[in-house]
Amino acid sequence: MATYDRDSRDTGGLAADPGDGGGTATAVWAPARPTLTVATDLPSPDEYEVRVYDSKRGRRLVAAAELVIPANKDRPEHRRTFVAKCAALLQNRVSVIIVDLVTTRSFNLYGELLELIGQADGSLGPEPPPLYAVACRGTKQADTWLLETWAQALTLGQPLPMLPMWLADNLAVPLELEATYEETCRVLRIP
Repeated sequence: MATYDRDSRDTGGLAADPGDGGGTATAVWAPARPTLTVATDLPSPDEYEVRVYDSKRGRRLVAAAELVIPANKDRPEHRRTFVAKCAALLQNRVSVIIVDLVTTRSFNLYGELLELIGQADGSLGPEPPPLYAVACRGTKQADTWLLETWAQALTLGQPLPMLPMWLADNLAVPLELEATYEETCRVLRIP
């Protein structure tokens, strides 16, 4: 919103000089009635993630580790929201790690992410594993953007994998999921 103030000698101004007792006129606009009003249950903003920023490049977000929770998989709209968020991060050249240990729902959000961008990962097989961890990043080769992924199926009772967390095109650090899990259990005193 903006106002326009002309010279006080111009009697046609939208704003008068405060010293002459005038004021600012404001037109009130009312939008038309909505074309659609429906009751809906929008996905909750539950986020379980770790974000990594590069302080040398203006605190640009460079990596995010997304931890899947049951609410991310319980409804189609929640799955779409999670997948769209991951796709948006990748589109902004943010590397994304997805860790899915949810045993109550058997959807594979990594597979749905690939489907959203018109791709598939043959290693997922005809029945994608419901438990998995994957690292994804966008990279450029010549004039072509590529999506690179490191996907691993998970098995209950087995150690969690180590995945690359890409901080720059030529810099990855190991994300040691098992060591992180064990340390979290120790700190929280979970046996």
